[in-house]
Amino acid sequence: MARLTRRTVLLGTLAMPAIARAQTWPSGTITLVVPYTAGGSNDVMARLVQPELQRRLGVNVIVENRPGGGTSIGAAVVAKAPRDGSKWLINADPQALNPSLMQTMPYQPGEIDPLLLIGTSPNVIATHAKKPYRTLADVIAAAKTNPAGDLVYGVIAETIGHVALLLLAKRAGVKFTPVTYRGGAQVVTDAVGGHVEIITGSAALIMPHVEAGTLRAIAQMGPTRHPAMRDVPTVAESGFADFSAVSFWGWFAPSGTPQPILQRFEAELRAAFSQDEVKAKLSGPFMMELPLAGPAAFAPFFEAQVKTWGAVIRENGIRSSG
Repeated sequence: MARLTRRTVLLGTLAMPAIARAQTWPSGTITLVVPYTAGGSNDVMARLVQPELQRRLGVNVIVENRPGGGTSIGAAVVAKAPRDGSKWLINADPQALNPSLMQTMPYQPGEIDPLLLIGTSPNVIATHAKKPYRTLADVIAAAKTNPAGDLVYGVIAETIGHVALLLLAKRAGVKFTPVTYRGGAQVVTDAVGGHVEIITGSAALIMPHVEAGTLRAIAQMGPTRHPAMRDVPTVAESGFADFSAVSFWGWFAPSGTPQPILQRFEAELRAAFSQDEVKAKLSGPFMMELPLAGPAAFAPFFEAQVKTWGAVIRENGIRSSG
């Protein structure tokens, strides 16, 4: 018989509470924390799957909106929660950008782990339909010849679109100057009014105005052409190999959550997001592609987002406005 050491007994004793939690989970209310106000894409996603998760898990599942702090307040709620599967976070790009944007955060990035990548959607570069730019090469040429030495673009502040054009400008050897807005409606209004040369934003924000004829799509920033934008070239196809800038949405768990709980919740999320009605509502209005990628794929994807955009943020001295 193997000899039990004091250390073996101690480790086994420490592990027992986590094992017990995993074996009895779920046993109480589960909270889906949305770090935004009601009505946005993250809120819609949480509420779309809440009924199915509740049915499959057999316990009460609620959606809790905790906006503020550039999504860091809601994220902190989950980061500081017990590691018992009672609270989960759904968030988008800010989860990767905030560690570089914010000088102080109410939690440490290592307190939350990626669980399931739900959706991605390319950012799109567009211009007023009557402006002369038809290709990305036209835009870059205009920046090089502009007497002011740059080209002004409109974008929602502190988003992947904001930093993506700064990275693109660096690779192209030109200067793009951002005019930042707090919301997408303001960006589009100024673009339709011709007040900025180009804008960038999510496909869901820009493409309805392209289809209406008020804006012209110049390039999309995904690694491949989106199925709904087959006639819009990617930035990579336009001369910038491997360039990619996508909005993304994912679920996150408090680090240290027992593996059996993580695996069970991931499986139930996959099932809920695989419903035809849910897929149609996300791939249509939000123009999402739904990889439903687990931690093995989501974790390195997320870390690459943190690294790539963090470097751009630091290089350009961008700071969160709160």
